[in-house]
Amino acid sequence: MYALQVAERPNLILIIADDIGWDDLGCYGHPLVQSPNLDRIASEGLVFDHFYLTTSSCSPSRASIISGRYPHNTGAAELHTELPASLATFPAELKAMGYYTAQAGKWHLGPAAKAGFDVVYDKGSEMGDGGEERWLPTLRERPGDKPFFMWFAALDAHRPWGPNPFSGTHNPEEVFPPVYLADAIDTKKDLASYYDEITRFDHYIGEVEKELARQGVLENTLIMIVSDNGRPFPRSKTRMYDSGIKSPLVIKWPAGIPHPGSRVQALVSAIDIAPTMVELAGGSEVAAFQGKSFLSVLKEPNREFRNYVFAEHNWHDHEALERMVRTKEHVYVLNLRPQFSQNGPADSNASDSYRDLLLLRDQGKLNAAQADVFAAPRPYEELYLPDDEEQLHNVAANPAHRQTLLHLRHVMTQWMNETEDTQPDRLTPDWYNKENGKPLDIVRERGEMPGSKGALHTHATGPF
Repeated sequence: MYALQVAERPNLILIIADDIGWDDLGCYGHPLVQSPNLDRIASEGLVFDHFYLTTSSCSPSRASIISGRYPHNTGAAELHTELPASLATFPAELKAMGYYTAQAGKWHLGPAAKAGFDVVYDKGSEMGDGGEERWLPTLRERPGDKPFFMWFAALDAHRPWGPNPFSGTHNPEEVFPPVYLADAIDTKKDLASYYDEITRFDHYIGEVEKELARQGVLENTLIMIVSDNGRPFPRSKTRMYDSGIKSPLVIKWPAGIPHPGSRVQALVSAIDIAPTMVELAGGSEVAAFQGKSFLSVLKEPNREFRNYVFAEHNWHDHEALERMVRTKEHVYVLNLRPQFSQNGPADSNASDSYRDLLLLRDQGKLNAAQADVFAAPRPYEELYLPDDEEQLHNVAANPAHRQTLLHLRHVMTQWMNETEDTQPDRLTPDWYNKENGKPLDIVRERGEMPGSKGALHTHATGPF
């Protein structure tokens, strides 16, 4: 255990954005998005430049965060599947250690994991349009004689967009879409509305910090801010590239971070959050957690941590089975359903941005990055180099990089074997039309989820 440097156990707040891409914040270099509170908090805390999720899919990603386990090891590897009651969660560990634990906002994890919280506020009428309305009341009603943990989860910036006090903050004419989206006005409007919801999310983060200061507990409260997956646009959400799997991670803790204003280059996985929270509270290691605490990195931001992070793409509206391993330099993707295109989730496929790509496709005007959205069959293996930041040029077939390919292929195989990942023949099929995002006229039945019968109980971590 890494020795705590504060006189008392810190209060802990985890704030989870819904579908906000890692680089869609000012503190990560976005030139247009208005995120002043997050940017300030970043300057007063730590910004992680290499933080990765275990999947680019809402509920499985949150399941990994709360349990410290890979999706195929949670029993909830697919979208809208529920965590089993037998699974350990870090809020339950904190509660058992005397913390007051509260949840407010989007839940998405089923009823069993709610047992780790003293109170849960996840009803639509309580959450408000952006999911943040219950955050401040939850802080105000807490008991004053206990350290506390808050799981604050927004609906921002999940589709569909609705009018809010920050609508119109971003001018579509000033938006520059990424290369894999169309440079068209409807796409720019779509992105501008998404940016507006990020600004609303940012506003409530500022309000939380003000309330902590009013209560006199800001100094010894750790605030951790992450997203559950990439932006809800084509070639982002559900994908294994940085646009889908990489997340912002901003942490502020005035009493406990000795080098505020630092950018952290350590490689960190979302499964490392759970053991870190437990160690922050003074607890012991939890055997069920597959991640490791990175509290040492908070103390010494120049420290290295992981060599590898792993991620997976299972069913999210469409049949899929992909696996990814990433170092700080390379990305390796294994596509176990190469016959299928990876268009994205249904909400993205119903968007104006997707329709703009369909128009370009039908006109024969897609560039190579845009065409990737519709490509089928797909490569069985993909390998991307350090200077290819958007993973646009697959070099898996290039003999010059064969040794890197063989190494990461071996690491992937080791991880899948040790964590008891599986490749079921009968996966959950498509439930939505990939051309328009509309529900298919079918009987909806689940197939077999990845993960052997023992995967829910294994404590193996795979390569670190």
